[in-house]
Parts: sequence; C-alpha cells; structure tokens
Amino acid sequence: MSIFWTPTSDCAQAWLNIGSREMQRVELEFRLTHWRMEPMSTAKNISNNPSAGGMDRREFVKSATAATAGLLLVSPEIAFGSRANSTPQLGMIGCGGRGTSVSEAFVTRAGVRLHALGDLFQDQLDKAKAKLDELNQSQGHATIDASKMFKGPRSCNELVSSDVDIVLISTPPYFHPEHLELAVAAKKHIYLEKPVATDVQGCKKIQELGKKVEGKQSVHVGFQIRFSPEYRELTRRIQEGAIGDIACAQGYYLAGDLPRKAKPGMSPLEAKIRDWAFDRVLSGDVLVEQNIHIIDWINWVLKARPERVMATAGRKVRTDIGDVQDHFLTIYRYPGDVRVGFQSTQFLTKWADVCLRFFGSKGYAEAHYNGNVFIRGTNEWQAEPPPPTAEKQKPEVDPLSEATPEKVKAFVESIQSGQFHNQLDQGAESTLSAILGRQASYEGKEMTWDHLVKSNQHWKTDVELEKLT
Repeated sequence: MSIFWTPTSDCAQAWLNIGSREMQRVELEFRLTHWRMEPMSTAKNISNNPSAGGMDRREFVKSATAATAGLLLVSPEIAFGSRANSTPQLGMIGCGGRGTSVSEAFVTRAGVRLHALGDLFQDQLDKAKAKLDELNQSQGHATIDASKMFKGPRSCNELVSSDVDIVLISTPPYFHPEHLELAVAAKKHIYLEKPVATDVQGCKKIQELGKKVEGKQSVHVGFQIRFSPEYRELTRRIQEGAIGDIACAQGYYLAGDLPRKAKPGMSPLEAKIRDWAFDRVLSGDVLVEQNIHIIDWINWVLKARPERVMATAGRKVRTDIGDVQDHFLTIYRYPGDVRVGFQSTQFLTKWADVCLRFFGSKGYAEAHYNGNVFIRGTNEWQAEPPPPTAEKQKPEVDPLSEATPEKVKAFVESIQSGQFHNQLDQGAESTLSAILGRQASYEGKEMTWDHLVKSNQHWKTDVELEKLT
C-alpha cells in the first residue's frame, strides 16, 4: 500500500461534482485507487444491489466522498510535494557532523532522499555531498544534483525556496529562530536541531512560530533521547511509580574537549564561525548547547519545568579559545520541592560519562549514555541487550543507537499520516530551562523562571555573514 498517494486535481474535482455523467469514470477511478491502497482481497465490491453483499452506489458515493475529504486534508504541497507515490525529499542547511549524522538516519531508516544542501562553506558542502551521495545510492536514490548545492549567507533562503519537502536545520543555534522562520514561511516540514535558540527572545520567537505551524506542518526538535526505546521504558516506569515518590535527582554530563575546526590562514570571522561551539552567543554556552539533552530529559520525567535554580560555572582549563565556560554546577528546583543537582565539564581526557539518576521512596533509577539503564529497589528492572549477531556475540545495551533513527521515523510518519507533530513549545521550554541555569551561573545568584522570562533577554552577535568571502 502506498502511503504517498494523493488524489489528482481531476479526481478531487470529480468528488466535488459527482453527477450521472461522471459516475462511471469516478467509480472506476475509485476502484483502481482503492485497490492500490488495499490488498485485493479486502476491497469491497460496488453493486447496484444493496443485498448483494457488497457496497451499493449510495454507500460508495458516501464513503468515497468521505475518504477523499480525509485525503484532501493533507494537501500535496503540505505532504510531499506534488509527486504522487514519491520519495520525500530532504534539504539540510548546515552541513556539520550532527546534521550529516541525522541525515544518514533519514536516508537509511526513514525512506527519505537527501535532495539539497546548504552551507556557508564549499568544503562543508563537498564533504557532506560525498557521504550522502553514497548513502542515497545505497538506497537506490539519485545523487545530489549540483544545482541543489547552495553556498553562502543566503543558502538557507535558497534551500527553503527549492523543491524539498523537509528541511533539516543544523546551523549554529543563534541562527535557529531566523532559519526556522524561513522554513515555516516556505511551508516545509522541519527538523530543527537543539537548542532552539540562545536567548529568551529567541525562545519566544520559536513559541510564536509554533502557533503558526500547529496542524499545518510537522516540526520536530532534536531531542532524540525521548525516542530511545530503553530511555522511554525507564521513563514510563518512573512515571508509573516504580521508584515511588521522587525525592531528588542527580545528573551529569562529563565530556571531553571539542575539536578545533579553524585552520591557519583563516580570517578571524571565518575562524569564529567554524568554531562556533566555543562562542557564547552563537552556541548558547555549554549548558545550553550540549547539556540541554539532560535538562530536557529531567523535564520529561518530571512532566514539569524548573521553578528556580542556583548555579555557578567556571573557565579554568580550556582558556585558549572562545568565551564559553568549561564546567557548570547547578541545583534546579522543580514543583513539589524536587531538587536536581546537575554538573557538567567539557575538557576531560581519557574518560567521560553522561548519567541521570532519580531517587524515590521505593528505589532509584539510573541511566547512562554508555549502556547501563536500570531500576534498583522494590520494583527492579534492567534494560536488556539486543540478541547476539555474527558481528557481536555479546552485545551490550546501547540506548542511543536507535534514538535518532526512531525519532526521524516518527517524524516522517507524522507527515505521511497527516497527524502533524509540533515540538516547538516543548523545545522552547527545555531551552529556557537550560538558559535559566546558565544565567544564574553568570549572575552568581538564585534565579526564578518568572524572572528569566520577564527579562526578555536578547543577545546580538558581532558576526556579519555578508562579509564572509
């Protein structure tokens, strides 16, 4: 059954103007379409005789009209262009490592073709094209045409104006509100990487755009943890009371340093853009850009956002580049007086770990990026590893391995079904939660949610993309 079928304009008009002269043609077209969409054995016969065990003409007209009305709710332009039974076409703006990784999942796991690329730099475009052309071909798709490679400060404008169905935005977070607005105006479905913005005004802009797309376009935000089968099961058990009443929680994101991407001879402007993750305004700082995954997870488990936070941060080890901090220490307070301690680093060598623990009246739950996902106490549970394979005789639990593939599949399915997802408000709330901790650390005092939101904080970068040569 093809889930990409959409009625042609002639067929749609026929349903709206059914008359005696049109009936035979419409009836035949509906039969053919009905049979394409269902196995032959389940298709009902259309008969003039209501007692013949099939569908009489009155029932046929009623069901056909209703079926077509349902199909027309998802217009060709909003679903996957005007190409009946076609492969959805993806355009990626921002051709770095994360965007390319997500694109790989779209192509290999969600039946999507990478159709267009946009970036400031030619070498980034070329590198992404080489990898994604190979993936396209492995799935029987055509390679990316040179005319669909958009370079420079206006590459996002050009990409969203092209014939793509889905736009993946993986540019530096500072530009996310601007790029999202362009994609929304172009009526594309959108996969927006986290964080959704780097300041309060940006988050409010995201929330405004969320109201515009509701019921019209599908928009996901890149919090893939929520789609990990192991993490989803752990979260479900916690929310259903497996560890009892939650008293407190502990999380940490102890990570190593990031690679430098700027090369000798680059202008200061190009070097700053290449190494945007070390720039406070472009990235949002470490707590917002990287650690936000755990902050979002805490919100998810507790079904709430933080009310206030105390925090501190420092820049003690990585002092040779940028202006972001290299460690954070925070204590968030959630409704019900649940305190959550969160710590992060971004300078370690030879060891790293990401973990979240919830402590309750009946036990505790613990999850790591590296595989251990379990509950200890009254209701013990352990995530099981996948079955052995020829390549892995003793596989381990890998909770992140299916997170991104499951997320992009759910995203594409939401478009195919017309049951559009809108994750912008959730994305803005999690981003604001991380910004709350960041701002409290900058100011060295406790900060409340209400104070942050009322501040209407706005950051402005000194990066002028038009001057990039």
